[in-house]
Parts: sequence; structure tokens; C-alpha cells
Amino acid sequence: MRMVLHKSKQYWLVALKVLVLACTFAYIFHKISSQEKIPWNAFVSEIKGNQIGFIILFITLALINWTFEILKWKTRASKIKNISFTEAIKQTLSSLTVSLPTPNRIGEYGAKAFFYASEKRKEVIFLNFVGNTFQMFVTCFFGIVGLYYFLQNHSLPVSSTNVILLCVFLLLICFLGYFFRRKQLIIKGLSVLRMFNYVKKLPSSIKIKVLLFSVFRYVIFGFLFYQLLVFFGANVSFIEALPYIFVMYFLVSIVPSFLLFDVVIRGGVAVWLFSLIGVAELKILSAVFSMWILNFIIPALLGSYFVITYKRNLL
Repeated sequence: MRMVLHKSKQYWLVALKVLVLACTFAYIFHKISSQEKIPWNAFVSEIKGNQIGFIILFITLALINWTFEILKWKTRASKIKNISFTEAIKQTLSSLTVSLPTPNRIGEYGAKAFFYASEKRKEVIFLNFVGNTFQMFVTCFFGIVGLYYFLQNHSLPVSSTNVILLCVFLLLICFLGYFFRRKQLIIKGLSVLRMFNYVKKLPSSIKIKVLLFSVFRYVIFGFLFYQLLVFFGANVSFIEALPYIFVMYFLVSIVPSFLLFDVVIRGGVAVWLFSLIGVAELKILSAVFSMWILNFIIPALLGSYFVITYKRNLL
């Protein structure tokens, strides 16, 4: 009987792997084939016409970016168990593969928890939340700085009615957050107050490292995007582009992205912002699409190997 149950679990695990990979590859194929605004011949010719040194630079920056993300997870996971850098790579990249086709990459929470015993999974979700919260804090901090500069230099047609509605909406969010602070969320025992208390109790060394890795990752991410703009022919200085990069990442972070619309949202926000300083649409879209390939598609394809070879060796 045990052998039958074991085989049944193995079959279900294989079926789950196939389903995850099918969804991920279908998502990637759809996104690549749906980029109608990018003339592919022009896109390829831009890549061929530039120096190979740029390509090496982009890959190096993307590797550094993901190294910081892996170190972030390794640092957080040390609260449960010290894992090797190799194990952190496996958990980080496979969770990216699983989360890519899910809204706001929420699948990452469950994917990382799969590597741990059931009694530890709730804490894994907490730790994943901590990392995402710190990264969001860094994004909002730089985003507000960029937004201040942006509003000082651009007059936007915003009516007083819209400002009032925005204030009412923010107050409503704060009220709901306070009202439901003790309420369980989707997972039993998970509440806003409990997560806040959990973060407070984390060792300061972990919080400082995660914050620093979040800042480093943000800086590398922004610098890579600027280098891609230059690569595709944008005539804009780094200092001039910096506040627009800050605002762009701030806006795309606070807007929920559902499944197939994340690249569309990023591209639309980037085109609107950088068109204000005279950057052509094709150059902006090419940079956004390249960022997506370097920072999501390539790591997700690498992570698919870890999904295929996954075994239930729980930590």
C-alpha cells in the first residue's frame, strides 16, 4: 500500500512539474510573440550593430543583480537553516520559474515553501514577505525622490477632484489595513500584525543585510536599464535619466500586474516618462523588453532545470 501511495505521489509530482513548465513556456512564448510594437528586424540589427562588449556588460550586470537576490534569500533562510549558495540558487531560480505566469509573481511564496518541511512553510512565507517588503521600501524611497524632481519639472493636468479622490483612497487603504490587522489573511494564522511583529523580532544583522542587498539590487537594475537605453541609441545623460528611472520603477511597482500585462504596463509607463525627455518609443520599448529577457526570462529558463530535477528533500 505504501509503495502504491509513493508511486502515486511521484506521478502527481511529475504532472505538477509538467504543468508548471507548460504554463511558464506558454507565458514566455505569448509575451515574445505579442510584442507587435517592436519591429524585430530593427531590434536585431541594433544588437548586431553594437559592440560585443555591451552584451557582456548586460549579462554581467544581470548576473550581479540575481546574485544579490540569491544572497537576499540565503540571508533570510538562515533564520530557519543555513543553506549553501548553491541551494539558494536552486530555490530562488525555481521559484521564479513557478511564479512567472502568476499575478504579481505570488507563486514565489508557495514555490520556496515547497523546499521546506510543512511545519516551517509558514515561516518561509513570512521570510519571503520580508524580502519583498524591503525591496518595495527601497523602490518607494527612491521613487518618491524621483517623483519630487519629476513634479518640479513637469506640470501635470491633475484636477483637485482627482487629488481628493486619491487622498480618500489612501485613507481607505490605511483604515482597512488597521481594521484587518488582526484578521487572518489567505493563510491560517497569517495576519498583518503578526507579520509586522515577526519583522521586529528578526535579528538586526539579517534586516541590515537584506536592506543593503535590496539597495544594491535596485542600483544595478537601474544602471542596467540606463545602459540598455544608451545601447539602443538614446541620447540622454545618466543624471538626466536617473529620476525618470526612479519614477518608472515606483509606478510599475505600485500597479498590480496580472499574468499577461506586466511587460505592457512597464513598457507603457516607460514610454510615457522617457518621451518627455525626447527618447524615441522604439528605443524605450527595446530597453524594457531586453530587461525582461535578461532579468526574468533567462533566469526562469535556468530555473526550469531545477523544477525538472526537484526532489522532495525537505529542509
